Amino acid sequence: MPVHSANIERDESLEADLEAIWAEIEPPVVRRLMIAAVQEFAIHGYHGTTTRDIASRAGLSPAGVYVHFKSKEQLLYRISLVGHQRSLEVLAEAAASTTDPLARLRAVVSDFSSWHARYHMPAKVINYEIGALSEEHFLEIGALRRRIDAAMRVTLDDGIEQGAFVIPDVGGMALALLSLAIDAARWYRPAGQRTPAEIGTLFADLAERMVRP
Repeated sequence: MPVHSANIERDESLEADLEAIWAEIEPPVVRRLMIAAVQEFAIHGYHGTTTRDIASRAGLSPAGVYVHFKSKEQLLYRISLVGHQRSLEVLAEAAASTTDPLARLRAVVSDFSSWHARYHMPAKVINYEIGALSEEHFLEIGALRRRIDAAMRVTLDDGIEQGAFVIPDVGGMALALLSLAIDAARWYRPAGQRTPAEIGTLFADLAERMVRP
């Protein structure tokens, strides 16, 4: 989903955050291409972006993308794979941080929401450009998304088993909470009134109210 370019210009000041997501990607030129692609996809959408646009933003020749990626779709896939892996790690670490069911739910919702706000640019791309993936890659990313859903469901199920939550529809509640967190990537702006941490706390408060007996 393309966003107004003026917002992206403000986002470019968050270069350190973009670098942080791909910190383990080597060589550095591949990391530069992934960051450039995220920025271009966020501005123009996947279909509105050319490999020449990506190479130019990365400071490479027009054919620079094809030295490291077979296609533009392959680049989107790599971004989607790493992005979903990172967001799953955030959720899993939050779920493992405590055995108290309410504290665990708050941590899961807060950390997952904060991640999508702080890293809103890649989060927008991995969640709203997923339809551009090949069938094979779509299925692989879909498996990661199901693991994210399953992790949220386990958190909710544990709370029900311990008598801390009353949830008539666990699947629906998991969908609602994940959608709430993910959508922060679409509307969050660095110049807005709330920081990513504040958004996480707000959404955790809402989640607590939704599951309380």
